[in-house]
Amino acid sequence: MTKASATTTPLDLIGFDSLLSDEERQIRDAVADFGDRELRPHVADWFEAGALPVNDLAPKFGELGVLGMHLDGYGCPGMSAVDYGLACMEIEAVDSGLRSLVSVQGSLAMFAIHHWGSEEQKEHYLPGMAAGTTLGCFGLTEPDAGSDPANMRTRAVRDGSGEDADWILNGTKMWITNAPVADVAVVWARTDDRGDGKPGFAGFIVEKGDPGFSTAEIHRKLSLRASVTGEIILEDCRLPESRRLPGVNSLRGPLTCLNEARYGIIWGALGAARDALATAIDYVGTRDVFDRPLSSFQITQTKLADMTVELDKSMLLALQLGRLKDAGKLTPPRISVGKLNSTRVALEITRECRTLLGASGITLDHSPLRHANNLESVLTYEGTVEMHQLTIGQALTGEQAFR
Repeated sequence: MTKASATTTPLDLIGFDSLLSDEERQIRDAVADFGDRELRPHVADWFEAGALPVNDLAPKFGELGVLGMHLDGYGCPGMSAVDYGLACMEIEAVDSGLRSLVSVQGSLAMFAIHHWGSEEQKEHYLPGMAAGTTLGCFGLTEPDAGSDPANMRTRAVRDGSGEDADWILNGTKMWITNAPVADVAVVWARTDDRGDGKPGFAGFIVEKGDPGFSTAEIHRKLSLRASVTGEIILEDCRLPESRRLPGVNSLRGPLTCLNEARYGIIWGALGAARDALATAIDYVGTRDVFDRPLSSFQITQTKLADMTVELDKSMLLALQLGRLKDAGKLTPPRISVGKLNSTRVALEITRECRTLLGASGITLDHSPLRHANNLESVLTYEGTVEMHQLTIGQALTGEQAFR
């Protein structure tokens, strides 16, 4: 039998492009074209090798303009939240590890300096980070403090007073994207004296080569293999006062940064799902079973229809949250709704797409299982399913159930 020609794509069913401006579509298409040219031909090899040429890729991302693209000034283009979301979607349509590189650089390390740093810190670090010539990472998670950062064990002790004071940092950070290759690490620590004699939390900019600062790469990962993940070790790491982020002295600092990264994940996870679904639709149209295309069977079409409906609903939610963010109305509970939904939907879609590919789906010749493996990490990082459920629950009831 001959294959019938497809009439539409999943996002075309709801006319998604009609909701975007010409500029937004141009930005999306430019990032998609970059992914097709520079990333997609190599990503399966990077995943299989468990390695990523970050130092080669970061300047290319910088030239594309996606590193800190939603920040203003200091070499950053100051694009909209929707622009940034669309870019995250196209990058993660290639691989979650690549979007993680961009998110950690722009929404965590750069955002922390941009939002909480001094003018001198912004001018010194951000232009190189936007260009991708200076790599950053974000040290918050610890081996025993993931969802509960208030119980972090990393400590910063003040030695001296005023501008002549030094800070001595001790502790360990774990599961830190980009850490082994980073030139700059934004590290968060508990302190008994945040600068005004009161206990709190402080953020610091640590540079590669600082005495007492080291990293170690984490190997044998089954997920996010096309990403560099590591550990940060601080052993009597002495930093001047000028390396402390002066704009915040509480957990509001790192949590604000996490919400920036979570927003990108809302879009990014759906990019992985969209790519897996496109792969499955193409495959079932060319695979013959019992002398008929696999796409002609009712159960196949039922699966494709259900996945498309879930993807399309999720894309509309992502766009709504992006519009709210551009209007300054995106609250943490709303971010939790998006992150919880996108990651769960994307993981279900990528797993189901793998089943449609049969045995072919377990190889790196096709993307669904690679996406599904990656999304196991995306489901957990920047807030687990349970933490986002409880954030939403608190918004609905007024009761905090974290403790």
